[in-house]
Amino acid sequence: MSRKPQKGYFVRGQFVAEGSELDEQLQREQRGDAPSKTELKAHSAELQALGEQLLELRADLRDPLELPARLLEGLDELARIKNFEGRRRQGQFVGKLMRQLDEAQIAAIRAALDTQRRGSAADTLRLHATENWRQRLLEGDAALTDWAQQHPATDLQQLRALVRQARKDSPATEPAGQAPRHARAYRELFQWIRAALDAADEAPPPADDHPI
Repeated sequence: MSRKPQKGYFVRGQFVAEGSELDEQLQREQRGDAPSKTELKAHSAELQALGEQLLELRADLRDPLELPARLLEGLDELARIKNFEGRRRQGQFVGKLMRQLDEAQIAAIRAALDTQRRGSAADTLRLHATENWRQRLLEGDAALTDWAQQHPATDLQQLRALVRQARKDSPATEPAGQAPRHARAYRELFQWIRAALDAADEAPPPADDHPI
């Protein structure tokens, strides 16, 4: 026996079954009705999670938001609470305070959190690049030539001295299970490379001597 085809319709290429939750949502939108309980619950949970993320936001990004005093106090209390049930209740309270913000304030919070996430990713990439250069410089002099070509403004005499000292101070083999003890020159080389890479990023682009 063949199955009876399901009644429904297509919206932007998507099949919507009659009587489904999506069908009811689309009908409410057409009528201009208020959102359903499910939608309100999902929105509340999203705002609560967004509010809790403010605990991890750097002060230089959070202060310009000028958040309400009650919300800041609620976040401070949430940070102090350690037990699960207490944090759950306080998190709900933070979510309630978040629902009192307007759309512009919510958008500003999202933008600040996004800025911090992008900054963290960039920092991680910079650390990897610094470690990679240090390893290459310690392994052979060919890396010095590559560095000089990519960073012509570098004080190569200082870099060579740091590399030589770091090679001499290479950690001796440690007993199994123990991390090697790195000497000061090894750490100084890392800091020098990191500073040089940061300075290269901040330097203005070269002027065009032959404008069209």
